[in-house]
Amino acid sequence: MQGVPEQFSDERDRARFRHLAQVPGVELYHAHISRYAFEPHTHEAFGIGAIEAGAERFRYRGAQHVAPVNSVVTMNPDELHTGEAETADGWRYRMVYLDPDLLEEVTGIRHWWFDDVTRFDPLRSRQICTLIQNLWQTDDPLAQKGQLLDLIDTFRPFARHSPTTREAAHRFERAREYLHDNYARAITLDELAQVVALSPYHFQRQFKAHFHVTPHQMLMAIRLWRAKNFLTHGMPAAQVAAATGLTDQSHLTRAFTHRYGITPVRYQKQVARR
Repeated sequence: MQGVPEQFSDERDRARFRHLAQVPGVELYHAHISRYAFEPHTHEAFGIGAIEAGAERFRYRGAQHVAPVNSVVTMNPDELHTGEAETADGWRYRMVYLDPDLLEEVTGIRHWWFDDVTRFDPLRSRQICTLIQNLWQTDDPLAQKGQLLDLIDTFRPFARHSPTTREAAHRFERAREYLHDNYARAITLDELAQVVALSPYHFQRQFKAHFHVTPHQMLMAIRLWRAKNFLTHGMPAAQVAAATGLTDQSHLTRAFTHRYGITPVRYQKQVARR
């Protein structure tokens, strides 16, 4: 069946990605997942989408959520999350991942943020699915940019645009920045703890309380997000593994498919820039 990733054990599970060559900073995603359970991962972008059928259960910012059919999903950048089916037949959904700088450039608005990760809104859910599908199907750059603006206008009422204490600097943000800056090499807990001047185990407890994941889970999510970027630009998978601090290509394949539901090679075939 076309579009079913090689790693899925159930033929009903499938996932596809697409990038827009003339509109950098946009990633489109369409999937139907019945049996697969996604490990914590991140997209380093605003994730906006809608549930077309079924229902999804996922963990986001330390809490469990269920998004039924006709729900809109709005995720903030750099927030790790999981995903699994809540209904027997799984769930079908469409997503668009937007780089924060692109969102600001398109709208002229800074400080985007979504307080609620999911909301039941049949009208906007259908509109978002249709607009994402239209973006997928057209190759006209002018049409794509117009449809992108329409899409943003559709979910814009769910966002707020002013800084709050949530966006203020936090000591553990320094640790996350350190992970981003050093993702390609081995990092120890002692090393991370020194960044914020805490004992290692105290640091790990506080880090998880703040981000709802362990430092290792955060590091792996960063590595796999970087891997997506390298694959998009045509880097061979074996080189991507080395560039992101993973053991080898086999390690990359396992880690990538656990988080994105598709092998690195197939992902690259779908989105690599030509």
